[in-house]
Amino acid sequence: MEAGFNRLNDVTILQASQGLASYITSLNTKTQQSVVIGHDHRLNSKRFADITATAFLLKGFKVYYLESFIEGKGSDIVPTPLVPFAVDYFKSDCGIMITASHNPAQDNGYKVYWNNGCQIIPPYDQSIAESILQNLRPADNAWDIDNVFKISKENKSLLFSKEEILTAYLLHINANLLKTKVPDVKFIYTPMHGVGLEVFSKVISMLGTNSLLTVGEQAQPDPYFPTVKFPNPEEKGALDLAMKKADEQGIDLVLANDPDADRFSAAVKTNGKWRQLTGNEIGFLFADYIYNTYEGELSKVYFINSTVSSQMIASMCLKRGLNYADTLTGFKWIGNKAIDLEKQGYKVPFGYEEAIGFMFNGIHDKDGIAAAVVFLQMVQFWKENNTSAIEVLEKGFENFGYFKEYNSYYIVPQLPLTKIIFDTIRHEKKVGSASFPDHLGQYSITYWRDLTIGFESDTINNVPLLPIDSSSQMITAKLLTDNNTEYIRFTMRGSGTEPKLKIYIEARADTEDRATFLAKDVWDTLRKEWFKPDETGLQEA
Repeated sequence: MEAGFNRLNDVTILQASQGLASYITSLNTKTQQSVVIGHDHRLNSKRFADITATAFLLKGFKVYYLESFIEGKGSDIVPTPLVPFAVDYFKSDCGIMITASHNPAQDNGYKVYWNNGCQIIPPYDQSIAESILQNLRPADNAWDIDNVFKISKENKSLLFSKEEILTAYLLHINANLLKTKVPDVKFIYTPMHGVGLEVFSKVISMLGTNSLLTVGEQAQPDPYFPTVKFPNPEEKGALDLAMKKADEQGIDLVLANDPDADRFSAAVKTNGKWRQLTGNEIGFLFADYIYNTYEGELSKVYFINSTVSSQMIASMCLKRGLNYADTLTGFKWIGNKAIDLEKQGYKVPFGYEEAIGFMFNGIHDKDGIAAAVVFLQMVQFWKENNTSAIEVLEKGFENFGYFKEYNSYYIVPQLPLTKIIFDTIRHEKKVGSASFPDHLGQYSITYWRDLTIGFESDTINNVPLLPIDSSSQMITAKLLTDNNTEYIRFTMRGSGTEPKLKIYIEARADTEDRATFLAKDVWDTLRKEWFKPDETGLQEA
C-alpha cells in the first residue's frame, strides 16, 4: 500500500471499482445489478471497502455490505469465505473482498468473485482490466462517501448484511457439513491475528463442545501481526505459540486459520513431538474421510485438486474406482470445475490445493472455517475407530504409494527473467528435433506439458486438456528412474502475484525414505542443470 498507480491506494481502489462496475453493467440488461462487499481487519481495509461501495452505488448498484447495521453489535470484519457465500445467497452479479490474506502487514488486496461465487477467470479478467483503463477518472461525488452512504441507506440501495449472511452461513454449515458432535476432541485454535475467531466460536457450539481454547496473543484481529514473521500458518514458527499453549494444556492437536480465514492448517503431536501436516497430507485425510463417510452414490462423486498438488488422491481414486479431475493452479479453476461437474449431475464434496486451501460442499472457494469443522469431526471419527491422522496417512501410503513433496521457489529480481529461463529450457535443453527435453540429469523425461505454448505429450494432436495461457509460464514434467514403480512429477510456474518462480516436486516410491530422497534430489538436479542461480541471478528462498 503506497502512492502510485502500481500500488494499492484510494485512487487505484476507486479506479478498479469503477471499471469493474462499468463492465458488469455493460453485460446486463437488469434494472439493477447488485454486488457483495466485505473486508478484513487490515490497515485501510475498511477505507478501501467504503470507497468500493461508493463507486458501485454511484453506478446504480444495490450494495450488500457485509458490515453490522445494529449499533454496538458485532464487528465490521468478515472472513473471506462469507463473500462468495453471499454472492450465491443474494444471487449477486459479483463480490469483492478487501484482504491480502496471509501477506505481510504492508500489503492489501482486492479479490473479485463472479456471479457464480467463484473468483474470476479468463476472459473476464482481461475484459475487466480493459474496462478499468477506460474508467480512470473519478466520478462526481466519488470522494463524498458519507453523503453517498446516507442517501443510499435511505433509498435502500445500501444494505448492511453481515448478520443475515452470518446466520445463513451457520445454517449452511449445520445442514451441509455437520455429521457428528465432537465431545471427545480437545484442541488449541489460532486465527493468526486474523478474523476467524468470531465465526469459528459460533460454529464450535454447534459441534457439541465448549472447549474452545485459543492462543491469547493471536486471538484478536491485529493488522500488524506482532507475534509472527509472516502471518501464514505454513511458515516455519508460525504455530509455535499454539504448540506451546497445547503443551501447557496437555493437548495434542492444533488448528489454525490464516488471517482472512480461507486457509487451514493443523499440527498433531505424535510420540511426544509436534508434526505440522502439509496441505497435501491434509488433502488426502479429507478425501479418505469423505470416502469412508459419504452418504450417497460414490459413482456420482468427483474429487478435485490442482495440478501442482499431490497425485495421491488421483492414485486413491484410481484404485478405489472413484472419479478424479485436476485443474490449473488456484481455486478460481477448482471452483469453476466443480460447478461444471455439478451441472453434469455429479457431486463435488471436496477439492483442495497444496497451499492449505480446502473447498467443501456449498461454497466454490476455499474455506478455512469449514475445513476446521470437518477436521474436528474427522478426529472424532478416528477416535471412534481407534486410529489417528498419522496412522491413516501411513495406511494410505501403503495402499496408494509413498508420495513425498519438495516445494519451494526462487525470487526473481527482474520479472522478464522468468520468461528467459523458461524459453531457455524449451529451446536449449531439447535434443535435435525433439518436442521437449528427454532427460534431466540421470532421470528420463517421459511426459511434458507446457501450458504457455499449448503442448501436452500424451494427448491427441498434443493439445493440452487444461486451459492454455500464453501470458503465464507453466511447465509440468514426469521423470522416471530405473525402478518402474518410482516416478517424480514436477511443475514449475511463474507466480501471478509475487516475483517468484515456484517449483512443486512430488516423488512416488515404495518407501517413505526413498520418496523423500527422490523429491529432494530432483530439486538439487533442477538447480544444477536448469535454474543455475549463480549464473541466472535467481535468488534462492
